[in-house]
Amino acid sequence: MTALRITIAATVTVTVAVITCAAPSAQERPANASPSGLTPAGFNLVNTDQGDLNFKLMTYVRYLNQRALDATFTDSFGTVKNIDAREDVQLQKVNVQFNGWIVSRQLRYLAYVWTSNTSQGLGAQVVVGGNIQYTFNPRLTVGGGINALPSTRTLEGNFPFWLPLDNRLIAEEFFRASYTQGVWARGRLGGVEYAAMIGNNLSQLGVDAGQLQPGLDTVAAQLAWMPTTGEFGRGFGDYDAHERLATRFGVHVTRSDENRQSQPDTEGIENSQIRTSDGNVIFTPGLFGDGISITDAQYQMVAADAGFKYRGLSLESEFYWRTVSNLRGPGTAQLPFREMHDTGFKVEASAMLMPRILQGYVSGSRIDGEYGDPWDARAGVNYYPWATPVIRWNAEFLYLRRSPVGGLSLPMPVGGNGGVGYTSLMINF
Repeated sequence: MTALRITIAATVTVTVAVITCAAPSAQERPANASPSGLTPAGFNLVNTDQGDLNFKLMTYVRYLNQRALDATFTDSFGTVKNIDAREDVQLQKVNVQFNGWIVSRQLRYLAYVWTSNTSQGLGAQVVVGGNIQYTFNPRLTVGGGINALPSTRTLEGNFPFWLPLDNRLIAEEFFRASYTQGVWARGRLGGVEYAAMIGNNLSQLGVDAGQLQPGLDTVAAQLAWMPTTGEFGRGFGDYDAHERLATRFGVHVTRSDENRQSQPDTEGIENSQIRTSDGNVIFTPGLFGDGISITDAQYQMVAADAGFKYRGLSLESEFYWRTVSNLRGPGTAQLPFREMHDTGFKVEASAMLMPRILQGYVSGSRIDGEYGDPWDARAGVNYYPWATPVIRWNAEFLYLRRSPVGGLSLPMPVGGNGGVGYTSLMINF
């Protein structure tokens, strides 16, 4: 409990300092300040009749305190692992984007440099990527390059408009796919938005072409219906303060043939790995017994979400069903099972306590797995000192119960059990 009190006290102290430094004076913030005055749309650098060029930047500084976590973690196989609890300040991420159209306004490009500074010194620190898209009409846009597989709601392009800046609840982090290279189509048919993508694997950032198995064996698709207003605002929470009840219902389906060689490093940017519910990567040699090594598996996952927003209030949830089957490799005939099944859910609720200025939220998630039932619970605030989402301060307290996911870029380590406090100041324009 002493470590937990220290974690909370340190986080509150840093939070107060950030608020004091970030809060603008009355002269800097006009009484009628609104999101329309400054938005995260970037700046136009070049605008000609042959094309244009826009610049966007997202970055944030984070103080993280994990010192209240248990020092060790014992997985379901009886292996005791040490937890390296951290307390540090990091320029957490920098995402620089250049985008626009060329020759035709229907032909658009995106190029970006994306860094994870917690991984300095590792090969996964920097990603340079992008894509090319062509829009035929509102019903159809096609593209190719690097993109997010539409496997869960946070992979629909709403980053970083999440309640806790840029990290997910542990259930979604456990079940989701990630970014890969491939081709896709998306659009809107009546009141339904759709997206479908064929890609190289579940998570390619940090994986070279020689590691990929031949064939495009990864497919993901998404449908989203917003029946009452035809839209659902930006990301999570009701910063937009809908005057009419906004509703959303969505479903995502993903399938991928994965092998051990095509898995990203555990510290890869936005990496996604197939794990058991106690945090072990299923491709770890000997995990399921001496002489047993899974080298290939098929991942199938369905996610369904629902959400409601009204006058600054929001309630949003997502449910997950995952099957890992077709297990192959040396000794796999000895396995006492042929498939692994896991389910889970997350719930997030928020309220704008001061319109366009202050938001409070609570959230939680749980995984019902074959190797444990981990969960997390969170409470946090978002403060927008200039009444615009361009600049946001976030503070959150997170309680973990045997987290099966984690990494240097995330506020939790694999196996984390106990309290974590962190606070961040983000610029996103």
